[in-house]
Amino acid sequence: MGKGRVEDLARLVNEHDAGLVVIDHVLTPVQERNLEKALQTRVLDRTGLILDIFAQRAASHEGKLQVELAQLKHLSTRLIRGWTHLERQKGGIGLRGPGETQLETDRRLIGKRIRSLQARLEKVRAHRRLQRKSRRRIPIPVISLVGYTNAGKSTLFNRLTEANVYAADQLFATLDPVMRKLELPNTGPAILSDTVGFISNLPHSLVSAFHSTLEEVASAALLIHVVDVNDARQQELISHVNTVLEEIDAHEIPQIIVFNKIDQCQLEARYNTANINSPAKVWMSAITGTGEMQLLEAISDHFKNKQIQLTVKVPPALSKLRATFYRNDWVQNETIDEKGCSALTISLHKADYNRLKKQQDFLDCEII
Repeated sequence: MGKGRVEDLARLVNEHDAGLVVIDHVLTPVQERNLEKALQTRVLDRTGLILDIFAQRAASHEGKLQVELAQLKHLSTRLIRGWTHLERQKGGIGLRGPGETQLETDRRLIGKRIRSLQARLEKVRAHRRLQRKSRRRIPIPVISLVGYTNAGKSTLFNRLTEANVYAADQLFATLDPVMRKLELPNTGPAILSDTVGFISNLPHSLVSAFHSTLEEVASAALLIHVVDVNDARQQELISHVNTVLEEIDAHEIPQIIVFNKIDQCQLEARYNTANINSPAKVWMSAITGTGEMQLLEAISDHFKNKQIQLTVKVPPALSKLRATFYRNDWVQNETIDEKGCSALTISLHKADYNRLKKQQDFLDCEII
């Protein structure tokens, strides 16, 4: 924006008596200060706007901590002296020395608060890591809903799990991750996770601030990528979501693409199976439920293809391993011979089989 453009904008601000100017770009602190001085009103850049919306949506303790941390990091680069009458505070012993400026005091207090929030968030992250570790002991796959903000993820989450999480036609209606059990036909239970909506040009500072929330996505076995089928920019938005997934190291997780809101454009529900070049695709409406069965079929097909079935001969000395098979609900059939050895037919996920192969007890068994 050159001088003439800024003068035009200042005239518009005066004409409409605007109290706020929102710039759809990330501004440097100097740019923001110069614009506020020229326009004589508050200026909010893209990052500041996203943070303001996040602050309104945060409900959980973790979400509020993350928002406050991101806001303080954003604010720390934009501190200006608001107390001109306190040009310099008095010094220490004997009142000698310049003391601290108000600006330095603010920086120090904000830095102290940031360190405190980071320590508290690290405790939350440690708790989440323990939860994920516990979930991995029980081989129930985690499925995460991802997609551009306002694509209908929370509505789909409510449809599939009969939950009652907040869903609205607005940006970032969901900020905190929510998990519910999902029963899949033929393949058993799974855990479905609803996550924060993505947006193009998401600042890296926000990605790092919400990393513990996005870790739930990175640890999922399957991503359901929800797309608004009526949006003319759908390919562009898919690309933006995949960019964020790459930033959090989740781009290699298998996806099912769901083209949502077909009720608004009179499309038929259908399911295109996955092939070498593209993931499975489902056309459905989360609000009416049309195409729900096709989506469940697509999820079941994905996990069915990842299942391994084999028969293992377990001697009596390895009874703990046999108990593990039963505890994880892998056993399909069992026969016991005259020596007390159990021949167990088990069905399990490929990831669980890879973990089993690293255990000495399993290596000591005979695969029939």
